[in-house]
Amino acid sequence: MSRVFPQTPCPSHPSSHSVSKPESFTIWMKSLVFNTRGCTVYNSKGEIIYRVDNYDNKCGQEVYLMDIRGKVLFSLLQKKLRLFGCWDGYKWDASSSRKQLWFRVRKHRSICVSLCDDMCTYKIVRNDGKLGFNIVDADQEGALVAEIKQKQTTTGINFGNDVFTLTVQPHVDQSLIMAIVMAYGLITNQI
Repeated sequence: MSRVFPQTPCPSHPSSHSVSKPESFTIWMKSLVFNTRGCTVYNSKGEIIYRVDNYDNKCGQEVYLMDIRGKVLFSLLQKKLRLFGCWDGYKWDASSSRKQLWFRVRKHRSICVSLCDDMCTYKIVRNDGKLGFNIVDADQEGALVAEIKQKQTTTGINFGNDVFTLTVQPHVDQSLIMAIVMAYGLITNQI
């Protein structure tokens, strides 16, 4: 029987730390909570490190990215009265349970992510004819930040339309990338 998570060993960091080499994660577009929408994220050892739950309904107005213990890392809030779609990403402070606006995702002709603290801009670039996309740094001439693609077995067989591999480049906040992936899933009605 094939496994859903990556087989290559790679150190895991379930917090918002960045690491010095690319890391691979498996995203399964299923929630662990009965009767909710969301997804579950596994590291290369098969351990759950993130979960996304949408307690309202598909494409609800507020969605939470949590670690395995249920601690909220980011929440996404859909802005009302936006013609093309806009989501605000809030980073949660664990000590005070307060949230701070961290990024904004807008969809017009393309999907752009604006970070609020350093005015950095990421773009989401769809892969032609395939499930998946790349997150690139628009300020660094399109440098690859992360890639998400349909998960395959070692023999090249796809796991299905709801299982993906996420590869995050070194020195990038992994929880931020997961929050951006979550926003993309909301914009495209996958979560």
